[in-house]
Amino acid sequence: MSDIQYTPRELLACVAARMLKDGESVFVGTGLPLVGAMLAKKMHAPNMMAVYECGAVDPEPRQLPWSVSCPWTYYKAPVILTMSSVFGHTRAGYVDVGFLGGAQIDMYGNINATCIGDYRNPKVRLTGSGGANDIASLCDRVIFMGLHLPERLPERVDYITTPGFLDGPGARERAGLPGRGPWRVITHLGVMGFDEETCRMKLLSYHPGVTPELIQQFTGFELLIDENVHETPKPTEEELRILREEVDPNKLFCF
Repeated sequence: MSDIQYTPRELLACVAARMLKDGESVFVGTGLPLVGAMLAKKMHAPNMMAVYECGAVDPEPRQLPWSVSCPWTYYKAPVILTMSSVFGHTRAGYVDVGFLGGAQIDMYGNINATCIGDYRNPKVRLTGSGGANDIASLCDRVIFMGLHLPERLPERVDYITTPGFLDGPGARERAGLPGRGPWRVITHLGVMGFDEETCRMKLLSYHPGVTPELIQQFTGFELLIDENVHETPKPTEEELRILREEVDPNKLFCF
């Protein structure tokens, strides 16, 4: 097992795929979330239903789509909705897992994709929410994927584009948000979850070649770390075979 060679992106795709279960409905995002969802469907979750922002529901693409709006996402889809209707699908509580990204995520899982700095006089103006607010507010649980840097994981985001646990325990409930909120954070250094009591981000695993101490150095707040933290399992030979031969043979995302 130790001799298996893989790229960092292949590791992240495998980590994402393992988090998805058979029979779940998954709101898929462009990039590695899309790769992870296709890998999960081929590996262990044949009955997983992928939902795409463009409106396609449960398609069978012949090759890896280059984005959530790629025409391949419509191939053999039994249902094709409008964009507003697909978010209605989410609002009705039919989506178990939503994948999201963003410029920042803080200790309570709030995501910023709007601006860096003051909202009225920002240093950088970003793309904004899109459908991220709907996904994080309404899906049963949310997986965030992004780079692990202190400025990307601050104690508090500069602007809450997408709600996590807001300011701590009970805040989502007071805001009337039905989804359970942020569940996992996958970065190039490790995997984080959230403590059930405090709602604060918690280190679950560190990727091979990384240490918990290094991850803490690259985090802008104090991570919760307990004795159960462990090394992220490496990709298996079968995961890599399917990933390279069936999911992303052209190395569109896993280069």
